[in-house]
Amino acid sequence: MTKLATTLPNLIADIGAFYKPKKWHFLTVNGIDLGEGKIELQWIFSKYGTKDEVVIYYALSDYETPVPSVVALIPSAFMGEREIVDMFGLKVEGAARGLYLDEDSLQHPLRGEG
Repeated sequence: MTKLATTLPNLIADIGAFYKPKKWHFLTVNGIDLGEGKIELQWIFSKYGTKDEVVIYYALSDYETPVPSVVALIPSAFMGEREIVDMFGLKVEGAARGLYLDEDSLQHPLRGEG
């Protein structure tokens, strides 16, 4: 596994330079609550034709900073982006709430109490 740091302002350029659809399979975008209002966001890729070759781009952020969408580069990312909106209460460019949670559900259940 290779873990590469990026920032939200550089995310589109970094992933755009890396991602080749016939070489890399986009798995998901993931979040890890770090406490104290901070989150680590991860964009996870697996190389086709290999076992266990994984690249993770990650960015540290807070819950108030909008997250750029990678859907223009990776159309299937819309599901993961909507999931982190629901589960963490993040604002992701163009991603709506309500994919997994109803209005009466516990809101952003994976967000820690920072």
